[in-house]
Amino acid sequence: MPAEKDFKRLVRTRMQKTGEAYTTARAQLLRKQPRQSAPASRPHYVKLAGMSDATIEARTGRNWAQWVMELDRAAAHQWPHSEIAKYVHESYEVPDWWTQAVTVGYERIKGLRAIGQRRGGAYEASKSKVFPVSVTQLYRAFDDARSRRRWLPGVKFAIRTRVPGKSMRVTWPDATSVELYFVAKGPSKSQVAVQHWKLSDRMSVDRMKVYWTEQLAALEAILTSKAAKRE
Repeated sequence: MPAEKDFKRLVRTRMQKTGEAYTTARAQLLRKQPRQSAPASRPHYVKLAGMSDATIEARTGRNWAQWVMELDRAAAHQWPHSEIAKYVHESYEVPDWWTQAVTVGYERIKGLRAIGQRRGGAYEASKSKVFPVSVTQLYRAFDDARSRRRWLPGVKFAIRTRVPGKSMRVTWPDATSVELYFVAKGPSKSQVAVQHWKLSDRMSVDRMKVYWTEQLAALEAILTSKAAKRE
């Protein structure tokens, strides 16, 4: 593969010709490039990171062994979480959600945090789900209080920040924190990724994972029913 700067130049040239997004153009060029001594991930990398090599490489262009090599070269294991994430995002132009996936996976591989645990020692629960509706409809189900009461009954959270159709940060009733990331998967398909922070222990993580699984299933039933009625 050409040097990083040269490869980025090729990607941007393709973008101008095809109108593709950066990640799409990059993925297309990577398919055409012969892999030169791409290291295979050690078996424990995938287990520690909590995500397969195939998934992380498809979304970011690198497998776990390559990410560890790149970040170790920069001595990123000495940096705080936010600095690693900023480096991954700006230096490799990885989208926001996948920036966090790379950063968290790297921290787990390097022993800087356990699965379900943040760097500072607190715990987190993560859950994602794909819905058969547009990202606008999915976002509205979280943003609109009336819609929210149908699938989150009795929960009154405070929205701290929001980027319509993309992300939201809220304070949960127990003062824990929830970050929500929305991704369009097509005209009538979208995904939400839930990251519930500041949990006190592993039992809380397990409990909230079950909770979010159940509530997102309830939301899916509501949104699917609405879609069916419109048809």
